Amino acid sequence: MKLTKIASALALSAAVSTILFAADTVKIGVQAPITGQYANEGQSIENFVRLIADEKNAEGGLLGKQIEVITCDDEAKAQKAAVCAKKLTNAGVIAVIGSYTSGATEAAQTTYYRKKVLQTSDGTSDSLIAKKYWTFFRNSFPNSAQSDFTADYMVKIKKYKKIVVLSDYSSYSEGLGDATEASIKALGGNVIYRGKIKSGTQNFSAILTKIKEMKPDVIYYSGYYTDGGLLRAQQKQLQIDADFVGGDSNDNPDFYKLAGKAAAGTILINFPTPEILPYPEAKKYLAAYKARFKMDPPSIWPVTNADGFRAIIEGVEKTKSFDTKKIAEYIRSMKDFPGITGPFNIREDGERVGAKFVVYKMNNDGTKQVVPE
Repeated sequence: MKLTKIASALALSAAVSTILFAADTVKIGVQAPITGQYANEGQSIENFVRLIADEKNAEGGLLGKQIEVITCDDEAKAQKAAVCAKKLTNAGVIAVIGSYTSGATEAAQTTYYRKKVLQTSDGTSDSLIAKKYWTFFRNSFPNSAQSDFTADYMVKIKKYKKIVVLSDYSSYSEGLGDATEASIKALGGNVIYRGKIKSGTQNFSAILTKIKEMKPDVIYYSGYYTDGGLLRAQQKQLQIDADFVGGDSNDNPDFYKLAGKAAAGTILINFPTPEILPYPEAKKYLAAYKARFKMDPPSIWPVTNADGFRAIIEGVEKTKSFDTKKIAEYIRSMKDFPGITGPFNIREDGERVGAKFVVYKMNNDGTKQVVPE
């Protein structure tokens, strides 16, 4: 009998401790590709979130609560993303940072909306704000903004006469490819071929041989670096005498690893890369990131996600509330929040506004230099 009472008392004590611990924490989710072909991006997103959470916890937490980060690996796959959304909402998160790809982000959107959980992502597909969920806001800029910049560069500055536009079949890449094709045509440019590849195929010789016969001035690819690097390498192998322009998701160190020496001369269009961001917050957080993880972020995307998380923290502190509706409304009212990636302004529909893009040219050693406008 005494043993039963003791066991009951211990169980009650453990339950009370759990409740008290839960009451002293606020949970933030990270949904990202921790494994798989985009693992270096996903891991860096998680690293940045934990860096900022630890900084805030050292200052006393968020409204007195310690931030607990819960990560779910979606492998950049829609099915896995849907599972992550259920897992993270069941865990009681108030917000989720991610995912890296538009497809994985979109697959989780509705669940977060129904559960009133905030979601911020670097996904650039225009479809991400189509439903106008108040729970979602973008921490990067949309395909439509990038496509206009890209078309202007290729048609007005480079004056390419014969343009090939390639994408994969993902919502992000296909959307950016279509938008860029439309922007080129709107400026009077000539798209001689609009093609699509299956991501992960490895061998693109069939479509590249077809393109070679068209004698293009440039091949523009709107997909990810994992395929872009191989496309560039195989283009050179087939001796296709054309420039190669890559969209923002080609801007990753692994592009050079995959393309090898063929990477030299590649043009990349993206936001300013982390090392040239001129803002005080950039210098602070990028130095802290390197000091802790002994490396730089692989691209700008972990940094934009860090800004999304910082915007959520700002919303909580300014509203003095964990009410996600109030936080979302505050984020949409912010004016030039000092982001790591520059002034942070969110439109009513969740779109980030004020896009700035840069043109880079890859060198023989994989480094990049800004191309003057």
